[in-house]
Amino acid sequence: MEPDTEKITIRIPQRHLRALDFLVEIDDFPSRSEAIRAAIRDLIYARLELVVDRMRKFEHAEQSLAAIRTYEEKYLKK
Repeated sequence: MEPDTEKITIRIPQRHLRALDFLVEIDDFPSRSEAIRAAIRDLIYARLELVVDRMRKFEHAEQSLAAIRTYEEKYLKK
């Protein structure tokens, strides 16, 4: 285990715990802790990718709005 890890307590539904134990039992993971660490890692990477994608879309939208404003000022000024 990494030296910079921290022990936490969580509550999860029984059905999730049974599924987790099944994965450990079929040797997909060596322990509950390792399965939970893998799940958290995967969640973090997936969510970070989603957040970065949203930020890129937001930046693109801001650039598009700025271009529209420039166009309006240049060509549609009344």
